[in-house]
Amino acid sequence: MRYNEKELLSLSRQRAEKAAELSMRGPKKGSVLKKRLVKLVVNFLFYFRADEEEPVGALLLEHCMVKKDEEKGFLISFIDEPDKRYIFECSSQEQRDEWVEALTNASYEFMRKSLLFYRNEILKISGKDPLEQYGISSDSRFQLESSDI
Repeated sequence: MRYNEKELLSLSRQRAEKAAELSMRGPKKGSVLKKRLVKLVVNFLFYFRADEEEPVGALLLEHCMVKKDEEKGFLISFIDEPDKRYIFECSSQEQRDEWVEALTNASYEFMRKSLLFYRNEILKISGKDPLEQYGISSDSRFQLESSDI
């Protein structure tokens, strides 16, 4: 994936939708759990060393799976690289459940499907397409496809 490093750094400094200090283990063999400040900003998960302002890394939460793992942990793996897993450990099951829900709902694809669902529901109730007033036609990329239903 191509990205602009300055824009990504700027994004990492924006207000987080969710942030906490979690234990994290990267996908490298032999890596150990390390304390990281983890921040969810839009559909990026940034992770920082506790004493640094620049992120150590970032995960784009697209085409990934977020699963509960063990008692207080969760893992993130990517569809095109299922063996490459990022493992996180929270302080409680409640915290883990909150993170799993937030990360699952953060992807563009989830937001797109939600938009399609609510657009269709409003259309059923009112008979009007709620996005028409914004110049978004029925043949746009937000159109319902048979696979989305």
